[in-house]
Amino acid sequence: MPNNIVMTITQRSAYTLLALLLAACGNGAPQEDRRGGIDTGKIHRWKMVTTWPANFPVFQEAPEMFAKNIRVMSNGRLDITVFAGGELVPALQVFDAVSQGAVEMGHGSAYYWAGKVPAAQFFSTVPFGMEQKGVEAWLYHGGGLELWNELYEPFNVIALPVGNSGVQMGGWFNKKIETIDDLKGLRMRIPGLGGKVLDRAGGNPILMSGGELYTALERGTIDATEWVGPLHDLRLGLNRAATYYYYPGWHEPGAELELLINRARWDSLPADLQQIVKQAAAATGAWTFSAMEYHNSRALKELSGKKNVQVLPFPQDVLQALRSVTRQTLESEAEKDPEFKRVYESYLAFQDSYQPWHRLTSKALETE
Repeated sequence: MPNNIVMTITQRSAYTLLALLLAACGNGAPQEDRRGGIDTGKIHRWKMVTTWPANFPVFQEAPEMFAKNIRVMSNGRLDITVFAGGELVPALQVFDAVSQGAVEMGHGSAYYWAGKVPAAQFFSTVPFGMEQKGVEAWLYHGGGLELWNELYEPFNVIALPVGNSGVQMGGWFNKKIETIDDLKGLRMRIPGLGGKVLDRAGGNPILMSGGELYTALERGTIDATEWVGPLHDLRLGLNRAATYYYYPGWHEPGAELELLINRARWDSLPADLQQIVKQAAAATGAWTFSAMEYHNSRALKELSGKKNVQVLPFPQDVLQALRSVTRQTLESEAEKDPEFKRVYESYLAFQDSYQPWHRLTSKALETE
């Protein structure tokens, strides 16, 4: 046998042995998938903080389910630990914690950061604005999501939609609302743009955490409160503190929930994990909205059967007056803030183009 053939066989044997040794020693090291350059070995351990109390139905369940699903889909490569509001950071400091990189993720709703980013309120809810279908059509297909992330870019935060509350209730009142004048001087817990509208209508909006609502309403510290809908209102016992339960939730026709992600940590994820996060967020969004519709319908039946509860519609002239005040409020806010104006114009243009379709379909099918 020629010497060069012997050398070739010897070299190949050495290379094969070396490859086997490296494979045996490399079980704990990240591996490269040649098909996509995917890091299949590194484990990313992240923290998520939320604005919701522990065990808060649906809203706190959703991020916990989201984390569990990602753990399964990523085969444990992205391991997210979820903390309820106050467990790791105060509920209303979630945005700052994600922005500063203290945690990797947050879950809440954008109007909580209105003091820092006024235009963010459009990505939560707008009085007399679009419901879940319209909001998400704007976000995913009408340029809304791009605007959302442009707005958060200076804060090193990425946002993804992760659910919607659906149309909320108008709130609990200790007196009947028969004319717009009945709102004057009314002390009501109501956040966001809805609070600004109430203020312009002569009311007194008050910010207050959910844990304080029952006592404040029962003792007369406030005259009225909105919370979410029948599911959460019943759990909080608000029916024991007020008699009149008004609808519809003109101030929150479809509150979108958001997933906040620190941009630097997002950029550190391989492409497949980023895609898993996006798909898990979309799936969580579908579950959240359907869960709210399911539980609210059943809780409303229970509340309606209670002797002391009167479920009443806001009079049409009150709603018309509030609609007019809403437009004035939005235009006033837009004059003060160029970013608010830019997002408002996008939202309004999409809403105007979407409404004819909505009227001919969902709206036309509505029956008493």
